[in-house]
Amino acid sequence: MATIDLTQANFEKLIADNDMVLVDFWAPWCAPCRSFAPIYESTSEKYPDLVFAKVNTEEEKELGSMFNIRSIPTLMIFREKIIIFSQAGSLPAAELENVLNKAKALDMDKVRQEVVKQEQQAT
Repeated sequence: MATIDLTQANFEKLIADNDMVLVDFWAPWCAPCRSFAPIYESTSEKYPDLVFAKVNTEEEKELGSMFNIRSIPTLMIFREKIIIFSQAGSLPAAELENVLNKAKALDMDKVRQEVVKQEQQAT
């Protein structure tokens, strides 16, 4: 599956309509982003059940700002509309697959319980 260009216009629907979405925040001038791109693309072909999206932070400044992106590339994983992973920097292919497999194996009921607990503590 090819990666999808994620924009302000399609963001909400893509996250809501898919169980798991990986998002690569990048910019065309960023050398580490350009070296990570082929790894991200080839990994997307190994995981056709997942959605791989890319946010060009130069064109989609609002999305970068919304997620407080300070360094690129930044990889974020949404599962059932919850951010379960966020890390700046590129990953080697094996590490990216390791992160994906761990994300797929998460017990989302426990994750949701933890989110509720954190929200209660914040109030």
